[in-house]
Amino acid sequence: MDANTEYRLGDRMVRRIGFGAMQLAGPGVFGPPADRAASLAVLRAALAAGVDHIDTADLYGPRIVNELIREALAPYPAGLTIVSKVGARRGPAGEWIEDKAPEALRRQVADTCAALGVDRLDIVNMRFWGDGHGAAEGPVEAEIAVLAALQAEGVIGHIGVSNVTAAQVAAARRVAPIICVQNQYNLAHRGDDALIDALAAEGIAYVPFFPLGGFTPLQSAALETVAARLGATPMQVALAWLLQRSPNILLIPGTRSTAHLAENMAAGAIILDEAARAALDGIAATPPAHS
Repeated sequence: MDANTEYRLGDRMVRRIGFGAMQLAGPGVFGPPADRAASLAVLRAALAAGVDHIDTADLYGPRIVNELIREALAPYPAGLTIVSKVGARRGPAGEWIEDKAPEALRRQVADTCAALGVDRLDIVNMRFWGDGHGAAEGPVEAEIAVLAALQAEGVIGHIGVSNVTAAQVAAARRVAPIICVQNQYNLAHRGDDALIDALAAEGIAYVPFFPLGGFTPLQSAALETVAARLGATPMQVALAWLLQRSPNILLIPGTRSTAHLAENMAAGAIILDEAARAALDGIAATPPAHS
């Protein structure tokens, strides 16, 4: 599968391998990066490699990552889609604090626009808190209504949802069109299999966060075996599996390194044969190894 294979995201077709900007902040996604020049370089290298959608949030830093994006990439190319998220804020020690009152959401959108240097955000994901990195049922309509009002005002282009259940996606869609869902999903965390297929049938993009395991990177003997046979890294194979899992999956792997960026982009050219896919599909049924 070629990295240039595209899927619709809002009113644009984007390449299925994008870039997640979270790692460009300091430790714990808080404070400035250790090497500002390297962060700017990887952003520019991402666009040079064909990336045309970037996932970010004013939570990252906070604000620092969006300022890096602006410094590195503004004026933004016409074909670049920037996806942000709202629904939380950072505490003085870097705490992640749910913050989804209507005035808070409006402020977060305004702050994101200011940091990026834009008047309008392409896509805003409403990030629900759930139990941290896992979705939990609860009402979503009030928050989506705030974003729908901002959309009507021309401040945001499209609305997505993050960390949600299938029922919450359905509830959100009754309030406003939803063009993407961003949930935790990877080779070992397969709880959204049915949701991915349902969204694909509706032409809605699914964007897995923690595609490589997040703060606990994927570890699997089966993954390592397949990767060795294909002459690829385990993480490249994990990304390739996601691309071949469903055509509506868009990837946003992040990195601070241009070399790692090139490895991530190369995952789009890896073809998994039937034996490889069978071995990888079995990972979810086996508890991941821990070091």
